[in-house]
Amino acid sequence: MALSPGRWVLAGLPTAALACVLGLAFSGAAAPTLIGDAGAVVRWGLPVVTVASHLAAALTLGGLVLLLFVLPRPVTAAVARGLRVRPDGGAWALAARVVSWAGPAWAVLLVVDLVLGYGSVAGRPLGGPGFGVELAYYVTEISTGRTALVTAVLAAAASSACVVVAGYGSAVMAAVAGFAVLIPLATTGHAAGAENHELGMSGLFGHLASASIWVGGLAVLCLVAPRLGKDLRAAVGRYSTVALWAFLGVGISGLAKAWLQLGSLQGVLTDYGLILVAKMVAFAVLGVFGYLHRERTMPKLRADGLPGGPFWRLAGVEVLVMAVATGLAVALGATGPPAPQPTEMGHGPTQMLSQFPVPPEPGVGRWFTQWTPDLLFGGLALVFAVIYLRWVLRLRRRGDQWPATRTASWLLAAGGLAWVTCGGPAVYGRIMFSAHMVQHMTLVTVLPIFFVLAAPVTLAVRALPTRADGSRGPREWLLGLVHSGFARFVGHPVIAAANFVGSVILFYFTPMFELSLATYLGHILMVVYFTLTGYLFVNVLIGIDPGPTRPSNPLRLLLLLATMAFHAFFGIALMSMTSVIAADHFSAPGLPWGVDALADQAAGGEIIWLIGGVPSLVLAVTLALAWSKDDTRTVKRRDRAVDRDDDAELKADNAIPQKMPQDT
Repeated sequence: MALSPGRWVLAGLPTAALACVLGLAFSGAAAPTLIGDAGAVVRWGLPVVTVASHLAAALTLGGLVLLLFVLPRPVTAAVARGLRVRPDGGAWALAARVVSWAGPAWAVLLVVDLVLGYGSVAGRPLGGPGFGVELAYYVTEISTGRTALVTAVLAAAASSACVVVAGYGSAVMAAVAGFAVLIPLATTGHAAGAENHELGMSGLFGHLASASIWVGGLAVLCLVAPRLGKDLRAAVGRYSTVALWAFLGVGISGLAKAWLQLGSLQGVLTDYGLILVAKMVAFAVLGVFGYLHRERTMPKLRADGLPGGPFWRLAGVEVLVMAVATGLAVALGATGPPAPQPTEMGHGPTQMLSQFPVPPEPGVGRWFTQWTPDLLFGGLALVFAVIYLRWVLRLRRRGDQWPATRTASWLLAAGGLAWVTCGGPAVYGRIMFSAHMVQHMTLVTVLPIFFVLAAPVTLAVRALPTRADGSRGPREWLLGLVHSGFARFVGHPVIAAANFVGSVILFYFTPMFELSLATYLGHILMVVYFTLTGYLFVNVLIGIDPGPTRPSNPLRLLLLLATMAFHAFFGIALMSMTSVIAADHFSAPGLPWGVDALADQAAGGEIIWLIGGVPSLVLAVTLALAWSKDDTRTVKRRDRAVDRDDDAELKADNAIPQKMPQDT
């Protein structure tokens, strides 16, 4: 008899709520307080609503990932004739319907969570005298309340996008809006307030995103199981790959959070530590389930419809274990961690501004020995290296070759990204303008050269499998992006060059620079934006990958010389300025080894000349050589044509005057 996997999903909410309640009862986090008790409705209702909110978020985000990367859409008979495998497509529409319900539910639950959250923070029962006025003040004047309000507004926008999902374009917009909701959520919680707040925030965002994709993806897959039909085997295999990456993301981000919150091994023996251990046990069990799926249940799947075999039984139990882990995670969030939370009392101005301990005086060696963990960019650099090497090995296994120089170029770029964002430039860039300029110029002028020369798009197109059923995998999405109108616009030579030079003015002479120094989100946007800006410009000059049409060699050289002149002008402007950019930040630290902020800014201008000039000179020489080689190849082609036809073109040109009428 066929199973109904959706029943396991329906049992997930009460299971998660029960796990959360048991965890709170164990830690005493929901016990009445002697002063300012908000009442049982708030104390117990808040975590239960948070559990429901997390599960709704998982269904929303996990469902959107399935729509974008896993499930094939229904196709017309005309389209189906062009496919090697005609998809069933019924599961895509049902998954879109699940997302259209889960998204609004998530938004409503976040609003309820906001109200209960205020009651918990203020110690006020719901509906007391003046509760509405105080709530309005909370969401407009208090940082925690404003964050909760922003989260709810973003969720409302995401829910609107979820309701209208009808194709890949609308699903992309809904996914972007949905994952954006996690950003303000990542600024709250214990990990985000720890000593290394950047590690805590990136770890919490990664944990929420990975868990939502993993848990929600499996839950939605169970809900749409009756509609999978002959798409079953392909959909399960694709989800398995997504789940593996999500599993790694949950594990790595969870370890980072645990390291911040436990403080020491003794923290494991606290109530917080014991709940954390229970959650880690659930995570390990889920890892075993994933292994059993890959090795035993997936190979036995029927390709013609819903089986009643072991796969869905194991998947159903897996959903319940995931629900338990979700409930325990919420209980952890309500339980005080053993590691003491930092305060600004006793911190010097340097640590208050950078939110990191004061590093030792910079020296040549310390640029490579001083490190600060950045889970986002450090993890991204590692993922870049691993994926590229996997693609190269995939080509070699099937007998294709890939130049070792391109692989070395990519590994240098990935290692450089890790150093710039986690090494000396990141450590000193928070407190010294010159060090920040090392970071900026490396991101925008040096690393893009290695990224471009590695030809990642060409490698991906050759290594990634092609979808036969009309669905979109990484290869299809990559090619769609490369050949899109947006890519053609931002990759146009004039636009890429204008962006390359104009973004510097916009960034350093507007509040955006200070925003990148004061907030981690601003820092993330700075790193991503300038790396992409440099990549687009260098790709115009020496790119190998498919993409926008590249200009002729003379125009490429002209664009490069123009940008070199601009960077030289910007460097001179910095060296001659009599005021400090972002003075509130760079003039305030009072570093123990003594730094003149204005002189350090002038040094930053000299760094622009050095780090910006050397790569530009290399690019100029490369372009000149390429120009020369093109001219040589043109001459050789001309000579071969002359040898073949005895210079018929020249003879035809010489015959033209003879055919023209002669004056008498």
